[in-house]
Amino acid sequence: MNFEIDEQQRDFAASIDAALGAANIPDAVRAWAAGDTAPGRKIWAQLSDLGVTALMVSEQFDGIDAHPVDLVVALERLGRWNVPGPVTESIAVAPILLADDERSGALAAGEVVATVAAPPQVPRAVDADTAGLVLLVADGAVGEATPGERHASVDPARHLFEVTASGDTHPADVARAFEFGALATAAQLVGAAQAMLDASVSYAKQRSQFGTVIGTYQAIKHKLADVLIAVEMARPLVYGAALALADGSPDTARDVSAAKVAATDAALLAARSALQTHGAIGYTQEHDLSLLLLRAQALRSAWGDPTWHRRRVLEAL
Repeated sequence: MNFEIDEQQRDFAASIDAALGAANIPDAVRAWAAGDTAPGRKIWAQLSDLGVTALMVSEQFDGIDAHPVDLVVALERLGRWNVPGPVTESIAVAPILLADDERSGALAAGEVVATVAAPPQVPRAVDADTAGLVLLVADGAVGEATPGERHASVDPARHLFEVTASGDTHPADVARAFEFGALATAAQLVGAAQAMLDASVSYAKQRSQFGTVIGTYQAIKHKLADVLIAVEMARPLVYGAALALADGSPDTARDVSAAKVAATDAALLAARSALQTHGAIGYTQEHDLSLLLLRAQALRSAWGDPTWHRRRVLEAL
């Protein structure tokens, strides 16, 4: 059996890399944190042109109605490049919640960026002050909401808001939407882990101590190899969870939680190793590594923290 993504999916990932690699995303993230979303909106416009915002939207509303594996392919790249904004909520969750709602067309076209609050695991909505559509999930239904009090996040580029219901609600597949949220977050964590590993390997080839490039030290090689193993162990779990979601497997909850835990562990290990490899410069706000470090910490608890997901795996077993 061949578990590799196909050529079309590899080309899709490459097109996302080409577009995001040419953008100045670190500056866009810093601007987003300061309240200026214009540079980030330009990046979202590029994602719309590539079809990323339409992935999970039904063809009825000019979406792609893609396979969850395609979503994982895209979201891993977005995590690798650290795209600002409610990525999970707008691209993965809102289309599932809205389903046959005509507002899905605006999501697909990139005309609207959505955010979602889904208590208790997602008590606050990311970037609710700038999102064009704020959704609140409660009692198996979804409706529009209004942002209220703002709360600080470990990642300054993620603005968290209390929200209150402000409109009519309608039934939605809330359980499935949550699984998509956890899966999309796991995919971003894998991408962030890979980005931090790549940065560490590159820096280890440049940084010297005691007249020797640190990348030649066995301890550094082993540390970075541990990160690589963690990433390569997490990635198939994420793709496996995508297949479970697509097939409606009874083990979907277990598989998604296992993927989220593994992706979180890989990202946190990559973050620690990156800090140790970079030294003091890695702690500075001016270094782009700091943006990934903060994003990994924020996504750790997004759409269910590791403790909650581990408990769900244990219960499933």
